[in-house]
Amino acid sequence: MDWSILLYIAAIVAAIGFLILCVALAMTLNSLKNTLKEVSGTVSGLENQLQGVTLETTNLLHKTNALAEDIQVKSEKLNTVVDAVKGVGNAVTDLNSSVRRITTTVSAQVEDNEEKIAQVVQWGNVVMGIRDKWKERKIYEARASSSYAPVPGQKRLPHNDQI
Repeated sequence: MDWSILLYIAAIVAAIGFLILCVALAMTLNSLKNTLKEVSGTVSGLENQLQGVTLETTNLLHKTNALAEDIQVKSEKLNTVVDAVKGVGNAVTDLNSSVRRITTTVSAQVEDNEEKIAQVVQWGNVVMGIRDKWKERKIYEARASSSYAPVPGQKRLPHNDQI
């Protein structure tokens, strides 16, 4: 055998190995190409979805800011209401203390004039008693002074002197 035949056989085996390597590499690269296309499609889909999410987030942020401003305005209005209620509470407290002071003054004057009040009540009772007696006397005199007139057609009762 000749060395040249072996050399040709080795070259053919190397060429066949290289061809198999190229085919395997082409298949791998083709598979990688398909995978990269899918990844590219997914990334573009994510990009579109991310734009939608960004738009929704922006709208939500605007609504949140508007709501925060509205809450701030209402809080300021509520503060004025709270101040007004506090003023009413102070007025009621002042009124209570005025009523308490007046009640204390009246009570002290009643205690100071207790004897005079008792005398006035006694004199009032005496005057009422005299008035009641006066009315009774007037009624009695009116009955005594009026003569009895029988009703026409009524029979008279017999008197003791007729029996």
